[in-house]
Amino acid sequence: MAILNNLLLFTLTFQLLFSLRISSESSHTTGDASQFPKKFLELAKTPEVFDWMVRIRRKIHENPELGYQEFETSKLIRSELDIIGVKYRYPVAVTGVIGYIGTGEPPFVALRADMDALTMQEGVEWEHKSKVAGKMHACGHDGHVAMLLGAAKLLQQHRHVLQGTVVLIFQPAEEGLGGAKKMIEEGALKLVEAIFGIHLTNRVPLGNASSRPGSMLAGTSFFEAVITGKGGHAAIPQHTVDPIIAASSVVLSLQHLVSRETDPLDSKVVTVSKVNGGNAFNVIPDSVTIGGTLRAFTSFSQLEQRVKEVITKQATVQRCNASVNLRPNGKEPLPPTVNDVGLYKQFKNMVGDLLGEESFVEASPIMGGEDFSYFAEAIPGHFAFLGMQDESKSYASAHSSLYRVNEDALPYGAAVHASMAVQYLKDKKASKGSDTPKGFHDEL
Repeated sequence: MAILNNLLLFTLTFQLLFSLRISSESSHTTGDASQFPKKFLELAKTPEVFDWMVRIRRKIHENPELGYQEFETSKLIRSELDIIGVKYRYPVAVTGVIGYIGTGEPPFVALRADMDALTMQEGVEWEHKSKVAGKMHACGHDGHVAMLLGAAKLLQQHRHVLQGTVVLIFQPAEEGLGGAKKMIEEGALKLVEAIFGIHLTNRVPLGNASSRPGSMLAGTSFFEAVITGKGGHAAIPQHTVDPIIAASSVVLSLQHLVSRETDPLDSKVVTVSKVNGGNAFNVIPDSVTIGGTLRAFTSFSQLEQRVKEVITKQATVQRCNASVNLRPNGKEPLPPTVNDVGLYKQFKNMVGDLLGEESFVEASPIMGGEDFSYFAEAIPGHFAFLGMQDESKSYASAHSSLYRVNEDALPYGAAVHASMAVQYLKDKKASKGSDTPKGFHDEL
């Protein structure tokens, strides 16, 4: 009887201790989650994390790589993920990397950073200037990679609070080569229910974030046309068929597509940004090449068709021929970037908790394009700008040879990424969980 009583007492004691342990762990998890996102920002500003992100950013900046050529950048990312202890999949879309942090089970939320550079000669003289002639990181993608790796470090250190799985998407070829589209085709969004992306900007003060619900960025398309005539001496133009005159007529006529054929309430842009023809003062060339871009928040397939018609028919009026390429150099058209309203509200609330309500700036629609739009078209997505402008310094806009990244913005980016992921998973679990099949971690 005494043995039975002791056994019963042991069983009750074990159950009580186990219950207390579960309660303690639950309280610990909830407590930790309630401290975010400010805890992440504090950690991201420590020398251990901040200096590490700066080193990564500068190393990538010194060694810029173009779309689908980011082999060393990808190698660096994988090396850092190995050190942190984050599992990943590689290669995806040639050089892309996809990391996974958390339970390996639903819900799944993705964070995205692009990693390609531009064909530009850097004009900023500093210790970590690009070492590759004609290539530079002039759009902040080096900073984007560093911030997402910073978020990975923060999330991995606090993976016990994750109520699902965070998917880290390091994407190649954002600059006009459809890297996001290719990543989707190769399964980057498998099981993912929502995706967030951030972009550094000089238009917003340091420590502020900017976004809007609905249409955020325009869809983009490109064109290039070769107008061919008959060259000859400038002193006897009657013996030539002048392609420069034809190109001039084309450039002027293209402007009418927006001013006279577009609803004033439907914003569109047609810009001719390239004209090449001739190399002598007294010689009319055989041909002229022009090129440019189209921007719209709605479909621009009709606008593309009209661009083609204007170019070819205006060339004919001037007795020239014209060939039009709507996919020059493999540049894919991009759909508009449209932010999910629910994700926008979550992001705005998170920024308020992290930086203060006054640090959130309601953005206006921008005619720039981003291939994050492919992700946001496939699943609910949210894209935002992270400020880096400093009153005491001047930071050039993206795609300028004088572009610089304000490295003081890196901790904010890491904290925004990490906090948004934690908050999304917490809210998702609290609302209704996920119907996605379990066991994804077995595939990693």
